Order: sequence, then structure tokens, then C-alpha cells
Amino acid sequence: MITPRRAFVHVGLCMVLPVLAACSGDAAESDRPAPEVGFVVVQPAEVPITVSLGGRTVAFETSEVRPQINGLIRRRLFTEGSVVRAGQPLYQIDASLYTAAVNQAEANVASARASAEAAVARADRFRPLAELQAIAEQDYTDAAAQARVARAAVAQTSAALETARINLRYTTLSAPIGGRIGRSLSTVGALVSANQASPLAVIQRLDPIYVDMQQSSADLTALRGALRRGEVTQGSTSVRLELEDGSEYGLPGRVQFSDVAVDESTGTVTLRASFPNPDGLLLPGMFVKAVFEQAVEPRAFLVPQPALQRDFDGSAFVWVVSADNKAQRRKVTATRTSGTNWVVTAGLQPGDKVITQGLGTNVRPNAAVRPVPASAAQRIAPPGQGGAQRPGSGQAQ
Repeated sequence: MITPRRAFVHVGLCMVLPVLAACSGDAAESDRPAPEVGFVVVQPAEVPITVSLGGRTVAFETSEVRPQINGLIRRRLFTEGSVVRAGQPLYQIDASLYTAAVNQAEANVASARASAEAAVARADRFRPLAELQAIAEQDYTDAAAQARVARAAVAQTSAALETARINLRYTTLSAPIGGRIGRSLSTVGALVSANQASPLAVIQRLDPIYVDMQQSSADLTALRGALRRGEVTQGSTSVRLELEDGSEYGLPGRVQFSDVAVDESTGTVTLRASFPNPDGLLLPGMFVKAVFEQAVEPRAFLVPQPALQRDFDGSAFVWVVSADNKAQRRKVTATRTSGTNWVVTAGLQPGDKVITQGLGTNVRPNAAVRPVPASAAQRIAPPGQGGAQRPGSGQAQ
């Protein structure tokens, strides 16, 4: 049986023990050393804005070999798939009719010249007689007019002769440009005409070669606005190329121009780059990925990715070390990455110490920390002694 006095003592002990336990917990926590954290000192730097755009390769020059006369193909003078030079003969069309036309035109010229010589001589004889009034003035006028008509006939027949010679020259179809020629679309013995719809062959110049890329018109408008406001500067025109199998093309290219119109069906603008292609590795129609620095942010901060965290609303923040070695939570703006770093465009100041290691439950707002450079050597304490350990090292930016 518990007496009233013993009950009072029991209740008193129950009230005192939790208070003592809390006091001992606070004392233990106050005696706990500040957690060690690794930090990097951030400084503003020029960070390129790298874009990756899909595109397709396009031949630098394309020429369709088409006949300019009618006739039968007698010979094919090239090897399909080979490289041809400008002016190289490709097809031979039956030239018999065109040779006869040249011969006829030459005879017409000779006849016209003979008639012109006689008309001119007659007019020359009539001139002094007309001056002496030995013949009528009208006779001389008629003779002079006939001489001029004869000279015009010579010019007409000479033009017809030149046309016949051009048509004869067209019986040999030559390459208009140098490049790689595809398969022949017509065979020996085929009848071709100047108005046919299909070409005889297609020649493509592949060195250099174009890459046409598509970029969203909204992204391009935003970039131009940022350039106009001075938020970014113009980037490099050098372009790297990734092939369909994921490998990188060994030779860099350059951006040539941006189209002046937006594709209404896709809402994109075409950008064109030129690449050297000495080995013919790039073929027209290949799907590739172009990577280039479209602009440069002049005062951005590179923060290691482990240092940046996100709130429930998606906003970004980092922990920085204050002047009195306390952790402070700092809201930042980071919308893209560059390699292993986040690109921070707002929220940091030059010289800020951003915590990159030791983040966790030990880091709280305004809590004391023991900052060490993230590049310092790792310290490992003996087992069971609770020494501070840091997982790896980082590089100060």
C-alpha cells in the first residue's frame, strides 16, 4: 500500500526525470562538433550555350543531266557511282541527222555569201554611173538595197549554221559540274527528247557538304531577344557533328546562314552548316545531330551538380557558407547543365562558398559548419571513433 508521502515522492521523480533527460540531450547536442562540409568557391565565367539540333545532309551542288536534243543514245561513257569532272562526256546521242544539218547550213552560208558578193559588186558599178546620170538614180538605189539584203541573208544563214553546230555539240552530253554521279536512268538505245520529265543521271558534289538543321522559331526569337538585351553574346560558328550510330564526325563545320522564313507546318527555322567531306563519308539524306555554341553567357556560375537541390515546387537552391561559418540556404536560377555542373545565372555572388559535400540532415539553416575546400585530401578516422569522413573530392570552379 502506497502512502500519500510515497505517492508524492513518486510523482516528483516522474516530473524531474524527463527534465533531466532533456537537459542531458541539449548538453550532448551542444557538445557535438559542427559537421564538416566541403565547399567550392564560385566565380563568374563565360559559359557557352550549347544547342543540339537534328538535321539532314544535303549535297553542296546537284545537277540533273538532261538531253537538249532528240535522238537515240548510242553510248554511255561513264561508270555508275564514279566521280566525274566538269565537262567530262557522259552520253553519246546519234549525231547523223545533226551532222547533215550542219552540212546543209554550211552550204546555205556559202550560197548567201556568193549572192551577197554579186549584189555588192553590182551596186558598186552603179554608183559612178548614177553620179554621171548615165543611169537612173532609182536603179542604183535598188542595187544598193539588194546588196544589203544579201548581206543580211549571210548573217541569217550564219546564225542557222551556228545553231546546227550547237545541236551537233549537244549530241555529246557532258557533266555540267564535278562530283559523284549516280546510276544511269536511261540505257543505250533509249530514245530521249529535250522535253522529257526524267533526267538521264544525277551528279552531286559532296565535298563540301551541307547540313540543314531545324530550330524552334520560339527558341530562336528568345535568343535574339537575349542578344539584343545584352544578356548573352554571340557564340561560335563552329559545329560538331554526331552521326547516326552515335559516333562523332572528325571534321568540324561552320554555320553558314539562317533561313528568313518559318516553316508553317513545323514552326521551325532552317539553319545551314557546311562541312568538309574529303573521304565521302557523309552522303546526302543522312540523319545527323549538329552540336554548336549558339551564344555565350558572360557572367554565369558553374556549380557541381551534387550541390544543387530542388524544393517541392521545383525551384532550385544551394547551401553556402557565411562569413561566420554558418550554413545559409540560397535560392538560385539554374535551367541547364554544362558537363557535370549546373549553370547558375542568378542567386550567387562572386566568391561565394557553395557546399558540395556533407549535405544531409546535419546541414540546417544558420547551423554552424566546419568548411574545408572540396579539393582537400580525404581524412579517414579509425573505426569506432566517429571521425569525420568525406566521400570523394570535387574541383573548385
